[in-house]
Amino acid sequence: MLIDYLPILLLGGFAVLFAAANLALTHMLGPKRPNRVKLSIYESGVRPIGDARQRFTIRFDLIAMLFIIFDIEVVFLYPWAVVFKNFSEISGLFILLEMLVFIGILLLGYIYAWKKGGLTWD
Repeated sequence: MLIDYLPILLLGGFAVLFAAANLALTHMLGPKRPNRVKLSIYESGVRPIGDARQRFTIRFDLIAMLFIIFDIEVVFLYPWAVVFKNFSEISGLFILLEMLVFIGILLLGYIYAWKKGGLTWD
C-alpha cells in the first residue's frame, strides 16, 4: 500500500528539498549590504506615522471572518452546479430546494450580521 504513494512522497520530498536548497543558497550567496535606507520602514512610499504595534479594532476580525464564511459558500456552490444538470426532474427539484434552503440559511446569517452592525466600519 505504501508503494502506491511512493511517487507522491518522492515528489513532495524533492519539492521540499528544492525549496530549502534555494533558500539556503540565496542566504549564503546573496549580497548583504545593509544601510540606513534599506533598514528603514517602508509603507507604500509614505513616511510611517506612529507606532507599528498599534491595536486594531475587533471589527477587522469580524469582517474577515464574515468574508471567509461567505467565500466558503461559493466553494460549496461550484460542485453543486456541476452535478445539478445530471439529475432527473424529480431529484433535481429536491436538490434545487436543498440548495435554496442552504442559501436561505446563509442569507439569514448575513441579515443578522447586518442588523447587529457587524458590517459597519466605525
